[in-house]
Amino acid sequence: MKKTVLITGASRGIGRAAAEVFAKEGYDVAVNYNSSAKAAEDLCRELEKYSVKALPFQADIADKKAVEKMAAKIEAAMGAVSVLLTNAGIAEQALFTDITEEMWDRMFAVNVKGAYNCTQAVLPKMIQEKYGRIINISSMWGIAGASCEVHYSAAKSALIGFTKALAKEVGLSGITVNCVAPGVIETDMNGHLSPEIIAELKEETPLNRIGTTSDVAETVLFLASEKASFITGQTISVDGGFIL
Repeated sequence: MKKTVLITGASRGIGRAAAEVFAKEGYDVAVNYNSSAKAAEDLCRELEKYSVKALPFQADIADKKAVEKMAAKIEAAMGAVSVLLTNAGIAEQALFTDITEEMWDRMFAVNVKGAYNCTQAVLPKMIQEKYGRIINISSMWGIAGASCEVHYSAAKSALIGFTKALAKEVGLSGITVNCVAPGVIETDMNGHLSPEIIAELKEETPLNRIGTTSDVAETVLFLASEKASFITGQTISVDGGFIL
């Protein structure tokens, strides 16, 4: 039976790489985006080469009503979502004393409430079907914490707690819930880092390289597969050993 994966923030970076590996595996792909319409549409056209259905769906995942509307459109066009990848997120660097209430609230609205909104939108059908895979993208800083990124670290840490608790709650319904915590990955989000900082981060990584979006995407695909059917509530670090 054909399965549908919903990937939030799928127009670039890790989300885009995940869309490609899922399409290669034969999944229909619901490509969520917020403002990058052209990139999402281009991606969908590219994925058609795998003979799957790939459609773009706009929604700010921090907006519950927008997410509910998106989920209804996806189900009407593609059937029930069997795999949810909550990938969309924002990052920001600031001294804790400079973090405004608005900055704090937006960080949690996108990175935590976004996962809550999307999961609530697709979970009832998963429970009904007695099958589902929910995979949340956290960060190594959600495990270790990062100086000058307190609000980001706190939000990504909250996703890990969310993952563990929900895994306990929905296991009897045949649903697994897991988390992936990427390290330093070659994405637009890290595009602001200077070559010198990238070199330092590479040196600090035991595997002595920066991660790729494919490294993360392949881990996500594994967690969605039947090979990972007895894995739930876990946080898998894809960081080259950075936080060992």
